[in-house]
Amino acid sequence: MEAPILVVGGTRGIGRRIAERLIERGTPVITAARGTDAPTGVHEHLVCDAVGEGLPLHRLPEALGGLAYCPGSIDLKPLRALTPDDLRAAFEVNAVGAFRAVQACADRLKRSPGAGIVLFSTVAVGRGMPFHAGVAAAKGAVEGLARALAAELAPAVRVNCIAPSLTRTDLAARLLGSPEREQAGAGRHPLKRIGEADDSAALAVHLLGPDAGWITGQVIGVDGGLSAI
Repeated sequence: MEAPILVVGGTRGIGRRIAERLIERGTPVITAARGTDAPTGVHEHLVCDAVGEGLPLHRLPEALGGLAYCPGSIDLKPLRALTPDDLRAAFEVNAVGAFRAVQACADRLKRSPGAGIVLFSTVAVGRGMPFHAGVAAAKGAVEGLARALAAELAPAVRVNCIAPSLTRTDLAARLLGSPEREQAGAGRHPLKRIGEADDSAALAVHLLGPDAGWITGQVIGVDGGLSAI
């Protein structure tokens, strides 16, 4: 059987759409999340806190075909209100959690030729935005981690990073809490709409698959043109 792909944070938002798209393609998928609402058709669902306690390694197979680490945070605060604890919390979820997942799975990924890893950043790393200091600092660490791991794990494992802009998920719900907010958010993007979870999921599935076999060490924006236009 084809080695399964592990999707951490695979019950909600972009992570769930990644898992669903992989399942639709016939790829075996293992999801890991604190919740129990796994997508229909998963090979196995692991209920765990991947950020806190870590992944239950004894329940993972000896080989993994890929890894997507999808947990994240959007805690927007002005500098005067941002605390060191806020910053530490952002780093734990975004950067430390990604590091722990990759470290735990690296040997299993090396056993699958062409295995890929996908991490998640944000458009706010490359484009300065007010009130984003906490998340931009944490996601900037994720981008650096992705490039370093791409160098260290090559040629056995490819590592790439997706940097979305505002996307319609539960995580961003409070930023899109009214038609006026959604219209204003859409208007900031050259393509004049809010991102959908499927936009980033489609790219993630491509990067995890054989058609992206010569792509590694990249940070790719899925941002409606905001980072470049």
